[in-house]
Amino acid sequence: MQQIVTVVRGFHGALVLVPEPGSDFPEQAWGDAFFYYAPDGRIPRNQQPYATVVTKNQPGDSASDLDPPHRWRVNIHVDRATFRELTGEDPRSIGRDRDHAAADRVMPHPVHGALGWVAVVNPGERTTDTVIRLLHGAHQAARARFERRRAGGRAPGRH
Repeated sequence: MQQIVTVVRGFHGALVLVPEPGSDFPEQAWGDAFFYYAPDGRIPRNQQPYATVVTKNQPGDSASDLDPPHRWRVNIHVDRATFRELTGEDPRSIGRDRDHAAADRVMPHPVHGALGWVAVVNPGERTTDTVIRLLHGAHQAARARFERRRAGGRAPGRH
């Protein structure tokens, strides 16, 4: 997990939150990581992170079996084409059953796959490079959304 956090911290404009025990964040978030594009260093309002790392089962999200020691999952929002390329499915019609607890495999997020999220439990030799590439892409997409909002929703080059 630390490798992922370190890589994302190196992205220009990245804000990485890793809530710790005793912080103002809910206990359920302690030890997890949340990745935003926030060049001002402040948590964006009304925006979800573009990627997260979770270190334990969450209410309604236990299919990845994250409670045993040394298990964690990286979750990344991707575009529809990337989702199809990685999973062979369209996010709006995820159909087949899968073992969401399997490690080192890119698959639809067990809860938020239909919204374009992919997940990898304990990225390893097969998936680490892909995860880093996806994190960079998600960061760039978040940056582009930020720039569009800052420009008042106008397409680049249009006034």
